Amino acid sequence: MSDVTQLLAKFESGDPRAAAELLPLVYDELRKLAAARMAQERSGHSLDATALVHEAYLRLIGDQQFDGRGHFFAAAAEAMRRILVNHARDRNRLKREGGRVRLELLDQAQSLSEDPDLVISLDQLLKQLAEEDTEAAKIAQLHLFGGLSIGQAGEVLGQSRATAYRNWKYARAWLRTALVN
Repeated sequence: MSDVTQLLAKFESGDPRAAAELLPLVYDELRKLAAARMAQERSGHSLDATALVHEAYLRLIGDQQFDGRGHFFAAAAEAMRRILVNHARDRNRLKREGGRVRLELLDQAQSLSEDPDLVISLDQLLKQLAEEDTEAAKIAQLHLFGGLSIGQAGEVLGQSRATAYRNWKYARAWLRTALVN
């Protein structure tokens, strides 16, 4: 059992020191995830990787329980996605309606920051996709919002490389169809 998994178990059992001990162990990995995601954002973004990590960590250390390291990092990607979606919604309130959809963005996740409308649309569509195919939605979420490659996303979810790519192909096709309609 990894140190992270042990600390998560201690945290869940009520050990108040576990959260403080957990942050140094996961901070570098969370920072890498956030830095990769923020490197893909537009310049002048009001969030930076450090702020994203801290905000995500604060959301994670609530009442959640984790089934291990993979579950923790999947929850971290979800928290980062929600933070970026909320930020895009706030930014979108200041911007006039666009109405354009750029389908190529599904192949280049780093371009999501250029279109806050697409970020919000993808968030809603991922929720719908999750009702139909949870695993495909998780792969798409980790790839598009977590900045992970398809292989890395599959690894976090415990899927084989082939399964992860099959789920991504399905999710990408489903999202493209939903965006056009």
